[in-house]
Amino acid sequence: MPALKVLIAEKQHMIRGAFVALLEAEPDLSVVASVDRGDLVIPAARECRPDVAVLDLETPNIDGLTAAKLLHGSLPSCRTIILAGLARPGVLRRALSAPAVGFLLKTAPAERLPEAVREVASGHRIMDPHLVVAALNAGESPLSSRESQVLMYVAQGAEPNEIASALQLSVGTIRNYLTTVVTKLNARNKVDAVRIATETGWIPSTWIPRP
Repeated sequence: MPALKVLIAEKQHMIRGAFVALLEAEPDLSVVASVDRGDLVIPAARECRPDVAVLDLETPNIDGLTAAKLLHGSLPSCRTIILAGLARPGVLRRALSAPAVGFLLKTAPAERLPEAVREVASGHRIMDPHLVVAALNAGESPLSSRESQVLMYVAQGAEPNEIASALQLSVGTIRNYLTTVVTKLNARNKVDAVRIATETGWIPSTWIPRP
């Protein structure tokens, strides 16, 4: 039986190398591509036709979940595993709505990754139990869609006047939104509000404002 072909996308060179070595040590697995950016996943997949793609959640240029969605459209037969560094509950909710069929924490035992590759290749869906528990405990976001939007601009380093211009609102209105956000999240300030909302998955960790 031919070895399962695996594509790996991981932004950190040493970690990527460790993943490659771990999977290559298995006689039934073969790493056919290894990239450090999300936008390189599709070109590599089209060339190597992997059975399973193992994607870092926070790859540069395109994050892992976006890359998984694009990969599903370009190569539907390829199964995808997302690897995350933290158990952010909102990330699991995003993953459930994405075509990723596996979701693991990087803190999982090393032997879990080869097992996961085999499982998703066999048609099984896998989810790290710590992520599932965190998602159940986090609940829904208390922020309105507009409050979330304003906070996402803050997360990108935008000042109130810049946010006001982008959303065609007054600076005073933006400041009112930020005050409400800080209060709802029981945060110390807007920076702390960004941290809380990101860690719970109420706003994405990477986001590019659209005109």
